[in-house]
Amino acid sequence: MTWFRCTVARPWAPLRMFCFPHAGGSAVFYRDWAEAVGPAIEVHAVQYPGRSDRIGEALIPDARRLARLVAGAIAQHADRPAILFGHSMGSVVAYETARLMRERGMRIAHFFASGARAPHDWGERRRISAMDDDAVVAELVALGGTDVAAMQDPELRELVLPYVRNDFAVVESYRPDDGPRLDVPVTAIVGDKDKDVSVEQAAQWRGSTSGDFALKVLPGGHFYLQEQRDAVVRELLSRLEVPTSGH
Repeated sequence: MTWFRCTVARPWAPLRMFCFPHAGGSAVFYRDWAEAVGPAIEVHAVQYPGRSDRIGEALIPDARRLARLVAGAIAQHADRPAILFGHSMGSVVAYETARLMRERGMRIAHFFASGARAPHDWGERRRISAMDDDAVVAELVALGGTDVAAMQDPELRELVLPYVRNDFAVVESYRPDDGPRLDVPVTAIVGDKDKDVSVEQAAQWRGSTSGDFALKVLPGGHFYLQEQRDAVVRELLSRLEVPTSGH
């Protein structure tokens, strides 16, 4: 099974963007981004194993192992500069992927970290993955971005909770190593009411690169980008100096 979902192929686009979902998320989270970003970018959403159309595959509870596999898959699409965009857990996997890509000489136009603490400012995380089912669901609901009614369905919970726990374990077990920083432009984006990541914590991404850094604060909580998608896209396109296509 392939790692990426591309809803609109753009063989002539000068840039290709890889979008990394949050804990418990899947590629469908970015399904309408291709239309939003316009013709200059071909959007590929990462589909982690163990969910959606990869539900039968083994879960991967380690951020670096995930990153190695994704970086290997991106190497087959390295004919254009890449943009990496990660939200929450996706920012960590995207960051480790970006480090591997640079080690291998792959081109990265820009790295976007959304709703996430910087790796070197990670600190200890609560062990949500070890909580009982109701507590895990409560944590998901508290973060936002989860259909509360759907999570009351026993069959759906049975399908969803294994990969949700796995993803929380990815976050909880992650510890950055002392390898080289990125050398590419980095933009951190965060919601001003995010209870999981403060503006100050998002600003710590400045230390993750020797390249240019920018911080963008938008209205909203941890899943600010659901309501603020067009503002996120405008920020993304402005950093890339790509025409905004009316957005």
